[in-house]
Amino acid sequence: MVVPWAPQEEVLRYRAVGGFWTHGGWNSTTKSICEGVPMLCRPYFADQMGITRYVEHVWKVGLELRGELERGSIEAAIHRLMTDKDGAEMRSRTGELKKAAVECTGKAGSTRMAIDKLVTHIMSL
Repeated sequence: MVVPWAPQEEVLRYRAVGGFWTHGGWNSTTKSICEGVPMLCRPYFADQMGITRYVEHVWKVGLELRGELERGSIEAAIHRLMTDKDGAEMRSRTGELKKAAVECTGKAGSTRMAIDKLVTHIMSL
């Protein structure tokens, strides 16, 4: 389904979602990782190119859609993401990153503690 807008986190949280086509911006990427959904990235400008490289080559939780968008290349990328061994490995790694994100943002997590420390410092000024 193609729609002009949708509540991204709710959609990504839905169990039947097997992949996310994104521009590769930071917010979309972190939301996808936090919900454990691998990505097809089509970056357009700014930080999206670098983030997409991380998604594909460093974190290995998605693919970049390069060149002209043609039916065959899109179909091949979706097939690779959804049914190939590569896709299964991406889903597994995305699940691992999701667990790490949950841990970091939990009550005793490093992100939560850093934010609490920042708020305490600001409040003390």
